[in-house]
Amino acid sequence: MNKYAAFIFDDNNTITTADIAPEISVDMAYGLKDSVRKLREALGVTTMRKMDKGATIKIYKTTKVNAPEQVAEGEVVPLTKFQRKLAQTIEVVLKKYRKSTSGESIQADGFNNSVNETDAKMIAEIGKEIKQGFFATINAGTGTAAAGATLQAAASQLWAAIENGYEDVETEGSTVFFVNPLDAAAYLGSAQITIQEAFGLQYIKNFLGMGTLIISKEIAQGKPVATVSDNIKGAYIAADGELAVFGYSFDDTGLIGVNHSVASDRVSIDTNAVSGVKFYVEDLALVFKGTIGA
Repeated sequence: MNKYAAFIFDDNNTITTADIAPEISVDMAYGLKDSVRKLREALGVTTMRKMDKGATIKIYKTTKVNAPEQVAEGEVVPLTKFQRKLAQTIEVVLKKYRKSTSGESIQADGFNNSVNETDAKMIAEIGKEIKQGFFATINAGTGTAAAGATLQAAASQLWAAIENGYEDVETEGSTVFFVNPLDAAAYLGSAQITIQEAFGLQYIKNFLGMGTLIISKEIAQGKPVATVSDNIKGAYIAADGELAVFGYSFDDTGLIGVNHSVASDRVSIDTNAVSGVKFYVEDLALVFKGTIGA
């Protein structure tokens, strides 16, 4: 007997097996994957690091301790000393999400309104958590830049600080600026530019010829932040490993797992999702904070 057979209504909103077939879960998984891909492109992150559950990312920083003087011919050359210390530890956590849609809701509003649209809302909330985690890392940056009277002036100061901070790295066009919408508004009012959107974030490519400008309320007004795309990394815990025993459907990367199932004891359809996506910065000292104003 088909396990979905008991879940059928005899009216225009009839729910059939096809309504909760695995294809719906696959579409949901690919929807988040596509959003993450667009966010990666906006941030300039080229690859996502696949992690095992429980693993952490340890970031070390190597610094030169001394600067020995040059010696005369035949004399012993003094040692240059370097130190490698743990700078930060990044934990990538697998998070779990679940919602339940009652049979009464489905019968009253139809499958699309009751299940599919609320599924989309759940995916949006998962994306929101991913973004908030990333901006928490951005706001923890320790670099500073001089103030500028306008957004353009402050961005120029941030660009200059990055150029000095990345003196051994080619940074042309790879700068990523993060600003509050209220700070962006004054600039957008007089600029002829195209705004793009990725993962619920608005951004401007080739901002002032220096890089990408990302607009978010997670950045404090008057306090723009900048780094280079090479300093932004991505990692995820694959949801298609041992968790496959729960019957999840996956995108081709295993970035997210989704499962729709009938809960006969509650006459409901459950949507369950697991995801462990993390964006972070590798060097907090190379995340520069600016000021708009005096």
